[in-house]
Amino acid sequence: MCDFDLSQALEGSTELDDGGIESCCFNMKDVQDEVVRLDEGLDLVLSHNPKTMQCVAYLMLAVNRMKRPLVSSGGRLNEGALCSVIMDSVVDETVVKTTENVSTGVTRGKFQRVNSVRLCTLCDTSQKDIVHQSGAMNLKAITLQGGHCESKVSFKLSRYIAPCLSAGGAQTVVLSITSSNLHLSCCMKDGRAVLNLEECCEEDLQTISTDRNMDRFLFFKRSTGLSETTFESVTCSGWFISTSYEGENQPVEMCEADTYRRLTSFKLN
Repeated sequence: MCDFDLSQALEGSTELDDGGIESCCFNMKDVQDEVVRLDEGLDLVLSHNPKTMQCVAYLMLAVNRMKRPLVSSGGRLNEGALCSVIMDSVVDETVVKTTENVSTGVTRGKFQRVNSVRLCTLCDTSQKDIVHQSGAMNLKAITLQGGHCESKVSFKLSRYIAPCLSAGGAQTVVLSITSSNLHLSCCMKDGRAVLNLEECCEEDLQTISTDRNMDRFLFFKRSTGLSETTFESVTCSGWFISTSYEGENQPVEMCEADTYRRLTSFKLN
C-alpha cells in the first residue's frame, strides 16, 4: 500500500469501472454511525467507513472526471477543492426539525383527548348569554330576561393534552354544543380569524393532528382572575372568542387581543 502514489490516480486514465467504485467505496457493511446531539431536536449523524488506499485511488479517479477541476492551471493540486469534494462525499448530515408555535410555545403535532369533560354555559362580562338559534350556523350574545334560561347554549368543554406545555398555564379544549353535533372552529379568511360552527364526528376529535388542519377546533382556555376565562384560537394565534361591547343580539366573533370594542372574557356557569 505504501508503494501506491495518489498522483498517478489523478494524472492517469479517466476510465473507471463503476463496479469497482460500488464494491470498494460504497460497501456499507462496515459503516459506523456516530450521532452527535447539537441541540434539542437537532442531531448530526456522522457515518465513516475505513477505506483502503485502493478505494481512495478510485475516489480520486471519480473526482477527476467531475467538471470541477482539482488541479489548478499551474499543475498544482487544488487542496481546497479536493477537501470540499471529499467532505461532500463522506459526510452525511441528517437534520430533524420540529415546528413550534412561537407565540404560545406549543410544538405542533398531535393533541390527545383526555377523560376530562365539563358542561357549562357562557356569559360575558356585560351579562349577555350565548345562545344558538335552531338551524343557525353561528352564535349570538343576548341579555336574557327571567324565565328564558333554557335558551342558553350548553357547552361541553373537552380537554386535550398538548405536545408540550403551553404558555400561561392554558388548557387546550374543544367547545361543543351538547344538543347537537356542532363544534366551534376558527380559521383565517382574508386576513381575519372567522369563528364557525362545524359538524364533526366524535371519533375524528379523539386525536387532533395539525397535519390535517384539525387544530382549527382547538382553543386555549385561560383564567384571567375574578372567575373569568378567555378562549384563544390555537390555529389563529392572538385571536379570541368575543362578544360585542355595544348592542344586543350581536354575533359571537373572533377578535384580536388589543380590540377594545369587544369583550373577550367569559364566566362559566
